[in-house]
Amino acid sequence: MELLVIGASRGTGRRLVEQAVRQGHEVRAMIRDPQQAAGLEGVGATTVVGDLEGELDHAFEHVDAVAFCAGSGSKTGPDATLRVDLHGAVRTFDACAAHGVQRYVMLSSIAAGDPLRGRESIRHYLAAKHAADRILLASGLEATVVRPGGLTDDPGTGRVRLGTPDLGERGTIPREDVAAVMLACLERPTTVGAVFEVISGGTPIPEAIGAL
Repeated sequence: MELLVIGASRGTGRRLVEQAVRQGHEVRAMIRDPQQAAGLEGVGATTVVGDLEGELDHAFEHVDAVAFCAGSGSKTGPDATLRVDLHGAVRTFDACAAHGVQRYVMLSSIAAGDPLRGRESIRHYLAAKHAADRILLASGLEATVVRPGGLTDDPGTGRVRLGTPDLGERGTIPREDVAAVMLACLERPTTVGAVFEVISGGTPIPEAIGAL
């Protein structure tokens, strides 16, 4: 599989790049700053410069699947959130359609199914994620939506708890485990159409994803 990772330079996206390369996939990492290329190419990915608010169409040529890990961050204001997490995401759906890319895994957020569940200070962020998720699921792409709890930089445990679509509670999860969940979804056609929240738990990731 040739995988395009959007938001590849850091966080969950960087971990997904590293894990996918180790699993033998060809990985194209989309970056905004050419200076980010060396680190990603050093772990075995190829890089392409693209911008969710600018030129990005060329990044989607000849890829089999897309993983969206980009985000303005929950601390940004509504304007940046709308430009990146909603409009930027929708532009990638259009690019997939233009280039015949069907498989798409979205990194969303816990409570995106109902933004009123979230803290008032981040409801604009959850609302943008909610809208992007719904547009993706209605787009005709072979989509999976992963909604993790609070992200940490702790070492991954390889064990999670899933709720389809909601867990009804909050929790945290290492970015390393979220990346592993996303990669497991990309490798399993049975996850197409799945929408779920995920936090750390007791079920091995392959078993949890296999049960979807």
